[in-house]
Amino acid sequence: MSEPEMDGAAPTAVVDSLVRGAGGDQARDQATEQTREPHQEQGGVLVRVRSLLPEFTGALRRVAEQVLTDPAAASRATIVELAERSGTSPATVTRFCRALGFDGYADLRLGIAAETGRARSAGWTVDIGREIQPGDPLERVLGQIMAADTQAMHDTAELLDLAEVERAAVAIAGAQRVNIYGASGSALVGEEMQFSLHRIGVPVWAWNDVHNGLASAALSRPGDVALGISHSGETGETIELLAEASSRGAVTIALTSFPKSPLAEVADIVLVTATQATTFRPDALSARHPQLVVLDLLYVAVAQRTHERSHAAFQRTAQAVHGHKAVKDAGGG
Repeated sequence: MSEPEMDGAAPTAVVDSLVRGAGGDQARDQATEQTREPHQEQGGVLVRVRSLLPEFTGALRRVAEQVLTDPAAASRATIVELAERSGTSPATVTRFCRALGFDGYADLRLGIAAETGRARSAGWTVDIGREIQPGDPLERVLGQIMAADTQAMHDTAELLDLAEVERAAVAIAGAQRVNIYGASGSALVGEEMQFSLHRIGVPVWAWNDVHNGLASAALSRPGDVALGISHSGETGETIELLAEASSRGAVTIALTSFPKSPLAEVADIVLVTATQATTFRPDALSARHPQLVVLDLLYVAVAQRTHERSHAAFQRTAQAVHGHKAVKDAGGG
């Protein structure tokens, strides 16, 4: 089972289809703005821009990309300057502000300035937005990766709906069977979750083959749980597997960076992550650590709700593998 383009950014086919036949960027921008509900999502301005980026087309997308490329400059720019840098018009920038839920450009600037100011004072944005060059020393590369991952963690914490995590934990804690679906890099994340839950006695399986996955989904019953992982939320196989499990009565959970993606649409519970891409680490790869953080939180929440069972299972599994650890020479030398 393959994951197209390493499970990269979601395409904008849905928005494009709304404006098929309409000419020019302005028609597409207006369609995007008209079809979006008033913004209710959690998280900072830049997180919102990043999560909505796949929905933007034409000129609106150019404004979004310019803001994400240099947020500090955007916070200082006039509306005319931002329009010129993005190759658009002040009217487009105004539509962009409305699409994010702001009344006007002044509110957008203040939001970006506050966010970048907090990040700078926290010391974790040092090299974010700067491309990694082939000749960069490893010390600088390490600093940029650490800064990007740290920001992604903070953004994920802001986006994450803890009530949804609670619902997912309750469902898994009481499940007769948990199936985890993912492809490519998402499959690796799913296997980590399978390992964690297995150690505390949860009946859990991770599937990365579409045929075996479909068989498991078809055998799902009410009371089972299916977890689908896809950064973009556009991976066809994962969507199909989650939809099949849902049709059999399983509680479905989606872990994705795009809360309006097709995967999220077929899920009962949606857990959202944020990313911060760097050179050589596109969004799909940058999503790995935030995904693991969310799944670690979910795992601990399940263990809390099944404390006695989980503690006993963990003790037994730890004891079972203890004999295979290297034996230290008590005598030394």
